[in-house]
Amino acid sequence: MTAPLIGLPGRRKKGHQLAGGLESMADFDIDMYFADYARGIIDAGGLPVHIPLDVDAAALIDRLDGLLLTGGADMNPSTYGAELAGSTGIEDIRDASELAFLDGALDRDLPVLGICRGLQVINVHAGGTLHQDIPPHGRFTEPPSMIAHDVVFEAGTTVADLYGERQEVNSLHHQTVDRLGDGLIVSGRAPDGTIEAIEAAGKPVLAVQWHPEMLPTRATDPAFAWLVDAAS
Repeated sequence: MTAPLIGLPGRRKKGHQLAGGLESMADFDIDMYFADYARGIIDAGGLPVHIPLDVDAAALIDRLDGLLLTGGADMNPSTYGAELAGSTGIEDIRDASELAFLDGALDRDLPVLGICRGLQVINVHAGGTLHQDIPPHGRFTEPPSMIAHDVVFEAGTTVADLYGERQEVNSLHHQTVDRLGDGLIVSGRAPDGTIEAIEAAGKPVLAVQWHPEMLPTRATDPAFAWLVDAAS
């Protein structure tokens, strides 16, 4: 069986933002993502396809079998009708690209997995909003693999079928879901009530707020397996 092609967007940096780069390349654009996202796809039997931010979604979406929306910079609050109140590292070109690819994926019923920022993109796309700064969930000075808390899943949801009743997770986000988007279901929460997993009713869409690709269990993580299986 042919391995499914999973679209994998990343973020944009300038050459001067990467240590060890040539000074002559300081102003050139670099599209990048952390390799463990791609490794998670490969471990599950899929083929990751890097999506440069300049690619027209309409020109590529029909060639993909699934979509993985990755972590990274905060969305521009204007995408959900809010003023700036704690969001950082905004990349408007990335917001526009990922919202367009999500449009295309939903129109075609392609499976979509969102991780961290990816969960937030899915929520905003559905008309939801975000809390812009929840510092206790950041934990950015700790190792990414460090367990921060557990998530309790709602019985009968896809994520509960994948992980069971609960799962220990890391935490590398300072933004969380505020108002849930239309057609979305909360399928997992942290002990403080923070929404940690969402799904789309009647669509192959699953999103988690933690980073499974950064945990030691990445190679056998059921979310990556779900994405690749659904895309096959």
